[in-house]
Amino acid sequence: MKLLQINVTANNGSHGVIAEEIGRLAISRGWESWIAYGREPHKPSDSNLIKIGNKFDFYRHAILTRLFDFHGLSSTAATKDLVDKIKKIEPDIIHLHNIHGYYLNYRILFEYLKKCSSKVVWTFHDCWPMTGHCPYFMFEGCEKWKYKCEKCPLKGEYPKSVLFDNSRYNFDLKKTLFTSLGNRLTIVPVSKCVEGYTRDSFFKDYNIHQIYNGIDLDEFKILSDQKEKMVLGVANFRDRRKGLHDFYKLRELLPKEYKIVLVGVSSKQIENLPDGIIGIARTTNKSELAVLYSKAIAFVNPTYNDSFPTTNLEALACGTPVIVYRTGGSPEAIDEKTGIVVEQGDIEGISNAIKLIESSEDCFLPEMCRDRAILNYGKKQRFEDYLSLYDTILSL
Repeated sequence: MKLLQINVTANNGSHGVIAEEIGRLAISRGWESWIAYGREPHKPSDSNLIKIGNKFDFYRHAILTRLFDFHGLSSTAATKDLVDKIKKIEPDIIHLHNIHGYYLNYRILFEYLKKCSSKVVWTFHDCWPMTGHCPYFMFEGCEKWKYKCEKCPLKGEYPKSVLFDNSRYNFDLKKTLFTSLGNRLTIVPVSKCVEGYTRDSFFKDYNIHQIYNGIDLDEFKILSDQKEKMVLGVANFRDRRKGLHDFYKLRELLPKEYKIVLVGVSSKQIENLPDGIIGIARTTNKSELAVLYSKAIAFVNPTYNDSFPTTNLEALACGTPVIVYRTGGSPEAIDEKTGIVVEQGDIEGISNAIKLIESSEDCFLPEMCRDRAILNYGKKQRFEDYLSLYDTILSL
C-alpha cells in the first residue's frame, strides 16, 4: 500500500510531527510513505519527502493573498509539479493536513483528486476548509460560514488581506471543489468541537470520523518530583489569539511568590515583559520543555481560538493540571480531576483556579494528569486509529 500526505511542514510543528508519526507507523506495517510539504525547515523523515515550490512561490503567494484575498489559489506551477509526482506514485491513500499556508493551489489539487482513484483523508486541524477566509471564526463569534461567507470580519487576520475581500468567492469555490469527491473523501476533525462545526458546514453530508491528536508519552513524562510556585504558558505568543496580555493581567493578580514562565515569546516580546514574567524563546528541546511542564503547578492556556492544542496534552503527560478558557476544543483535553475551565477573559478565574489546584489534596495530582494522557492521548493509539481508518475505507 502507498500513503502520500500533504502538509505545510514536514516533521516540524505539531501538524508536521503528526504526519511524520502516521507515516512512520504506516511504514512499520509495510506501507510505502511520502510526505509532500511546502515550508522549511524540516527534520529528517522516515518517509520520502517531496518539496512543493520554493521561496519565490511562497512570497508570490503571500503577496496575492495580501492584495486580493486569493489564498490557496497561487503556487500554480508548484502544484502542477506535485500532481505529476502524485500520478507517478499512484497512492492508495492521499491524506491532507493543512493545505493552506502560501504553498499550494487547492483548485488544481482538487481538480486532480476528483479524477484520480485514490481515497482521500483530510484531517481538519482548523476550520479553514469550511470558510471563505479564516481558520478560526470563533474569535469573532461569526457564523456566516454556516450559510455563505461575505464581508469577512476577519479579513485582516491570517491569511491577511489588506485590500480586497473575496470571502464570498472563496466560500463558493471551496464548497464546489471540496465537496466534489463524493464518498472517496473522509474528514477527520481533531476534536469534538471541530466535528460539530464540520457537521454544521457544507461538509455535513460527508464521511466524518473524529480522531484526537496524540503525543509521544516517552518524551513528555514526569521529569521532576518537585513542584515550584510556577505557572507555565507555551504558545506562539506573536499570535494575539494566544492570550499574552492575559498573562500580563494575571501577573497583577497573583502574589509575587508565584512566577510566570512563558515559552514561545519573541526576543522583542521578552524585552517588554513585565517584572515577574520570565520569557523563553521557542525551544525544540523536548526534554527541557518536559522539565518545565513537570515543575509547574499549573499549565495555563488562555487561547481564544484553537481546535485541540497539543500543549494541553503535553502538560498532562508531564503530570501538570491544565487551566483553559472555554474555547474551541481546549476543554476536551481535561476532566474535573485534571484541570479547570474558565470563561474567556476571566483572569480572576484563572488566578482562583491556580490557588484551588495548589490547595487541593485529592484532585489535580500528577499521577491523575499522567493517567489521563496515557488513557486518551498516546501517539501510538491515536495514530493506530488512522491506520484502522485507512484499512476501513480501502475495504469499501
